Amino acid sequence: MASDPIQALLGSFREEIGRGVSTRGEFERLKGRFLGREKGLVPELFARLKTLPPGERGAFGARANAAKTEIEEAVRRLGAELERREAASRDRAAAVDVTLPGRRPRRGGLHPITVVRRRIEDIFLRMGYSIADGPELENDFHNFEALNFPPEHPARDAQDTLLVDRPAASPLLLRTHTSPVQIREMRKHGAPLRLIVPGRVYRKDEVDATHSPVFHQVEGLVVDHGISMADLKGTIAAFLEALFGKGTKTRFIPTFFPFVEPGVDVSMTCIFCRGDGCPKCKGSGWIEIMGAGMVHPRVLQGVAIDPEEYTGFAFGLGIDRVALLKYGFPDLRLLFEGDERFLAQFAGEA
Repeated sequence: MASDPIQALLGSFREEIGRGVSTRGEFERLKGRFLGREKGLVPELFARLKTLPPGERGAFGARANAAKTEIEEAVRRLGAELERREAASRDRAAAVDVTLPGRRPRRGGLHPITVVRRRIEDIFLRMGYSIADGPELENDFHNFEALNFPPEHPARDAQDTLLVDRPAASPLLLRTHTSPVQIREMRKHGAPLRLIVPGRVYRKDEVDATHSPVFHQVEGLVVDHGISMADLKGTIAAFLEALFGKGTKTRFIPTFFPFVEPGVDVSMTCIFCRGDGCPKCKGSGWIEIMGAGMVHPRVLQGVAIDPEEYTGFAFGLGIDRVALLKYGFPDLRLLFEGDERFLAQFAGEA
């Protein structure tokens, strides 16, 4: 006599759940084997109805439905029990063991840009300078025209400048240097004055190891009676020695900037080889560090300061570049990526 397929199916199912289901994987395999839509044993049981004589189909179908109900209910109970066990396991894992020693919170620290900026500010504050600030969204007048940039100067080109709007009077742009603040301060306070202007500036540069469209500068300005190139040289020499250490020498090379006359590029003793020559300074013993010069008479006239009565000097350097030199890391992008592994190295700096 042929075996009863419904009893055989129920016997197989009861035997499997009797062995126990302890993991999510075991539960899913059991559920799929018996109730899976395509190859499950219960759907295969109902497929047999088509092969039975019409007179036997009713009784077989009723018994098959009863078997399906039993299997589905047992699977539901197994699933619920497994959920309870998994929840309890999660609760135990999340529980706090009050007998364990506490976790010491990781110490925060200043960003290296902030560290360098504060050191520069501190040096100039001791020299009697004040600190000024101004808008990062500027107009063409303060950013270029008042600083004696001619209309055809390449710095005005959209390839270098991030323009925001182009009204007829004075186009709006993201400032390309902090010099516009010097113009605003001279127009507001006149002379004499002595100040530095640290802050973010923007230029249309491609991002690489030494360039970024956003970077940081600090510029300085002194306007008073009898200011000369000797005052500029003495100030820069004292500042760089205070920032990079005693024995740091400076060298001035004539160059051109629209807002100063004469203008100079300032180099300092290579901090890596102390002037002996190395790959960092390309064997010269010097590293270019900033631009400077005597304030152009036209700039003074434009802010209603008489260049016959007053003279002045100005200078500017990149804070990011100083950070690269002082800490010796190779890539400017490290300053802007927010990698905690890198920033944690500066937690003790102040």
